[in-house]
Amino acid sequence: MEPDNKTQLSEFLLLGFSEDPELQPLICGLFLSMYLVTVAGNLLIVLAILSDPHLHTPMYFFLSNLSLVDICFTSTTVPKMLVNIQTQSKAISYAGCITQMYFLLLFAGLDDLLLAVMAYDRFVAICHPLHYTVIMNPQLCVQLVLVSGIISALHSLLQSLMVLQLSFCTHLEIPHFFCELNQVIHSACSDTFLNDVVIYVAAVLLAVGPLAGILYSYSKIVSSIRAISSAQGKYKAFSTCASHLSVVSLFYCTCLGVYLSSAVTHNPHSTAAASVVYTVVTPMLNPFIYSLRNDDIKRALKRLFEWDTAPESTVLGLKMFP
Repeated sequence: MEPDNKTQLSEFLLLGFSEDPELQPLICGLFLSMYLVTVAGNLLIVLAILSDPHLHTPMYFFLSNLSLVDICFTSTTVPKMLVNIQTQSKAISYAGCITQMYFLLLFAGLDDLLLAVMAYDRFVAICHPLHYTVIMNPQLCVQLVLVSGIISALHSLLQSLMVLQLSFCTHLEIPHFFCELNQVIHSACSDTFLNDVVIYVAAVLLAVGPLAGILYSYSKIVSSIRAISSAQGKYKAFSTCASHLSVVSLFYCTCLGVYLSSAVTHNPHSTAAASVVYTVVTPMLNPFIYSLRNDDIKRALKRLFEWDTAPESTVLGLKMFP
């Protein structure tokens, strides 16, 4: 059968996790709860950092950006899935699918790059403490976030434009709860060799590259911590990295788990279930990791809930750094 022209395709069908109507309310309630916790938790982290002048430092500036990205990352997939469950529809328009794919890649890449930037920040803080304020100045911090955003935006734009060049058959079904790039590409009727090459190259540059930078930073950090003579000094130095290291481990372990599960099982529904971990669970857990292991965040959150007794200038927190 000859493939239809790609402009004739009006929508995709997102099959989700299960077609059993009895499970739909349970799935909807579970994902709605996780989404609300994710948004509320990350938003509280951002507000706590903005409201406390003591947290207007490079480390917390990057953390606030990471929290905003996590909110956006989850918002690209979960609301559409909830709407489809409520309306008992599996459809997503062709334009909507490409748009969702673009923003998903954008925020996933930005999340990855921000974790690498935060590792560099910890590297400078521990390995070059005397020059920290000079090196990690406000201008550099903003530039690092902007460059990360530009790189991620260009990558997601490239992937989206390449998908637009593909031809799709009608009534296209995607065994996932969102428009996952790899499954959309391999559902096309036209040749996808070039798309596959770009995906693998991008994976090396945007996944392995930042991970190598993180590992290098922490190798230097470990060496510096080992050189500290007092046990209290070692603990204090390591405690500043513990939360970030936990988030990095969670992010990369879940992504690796999804990749391995898809490679081993070849079951699209299993891959969709595994994808929940890095698209929903990881952004939900990040605020808890940083708040439970960080006394500064705990104090800021406590003051945030007592904002009505604080001075107005403290609440607004417009100054980025002290």
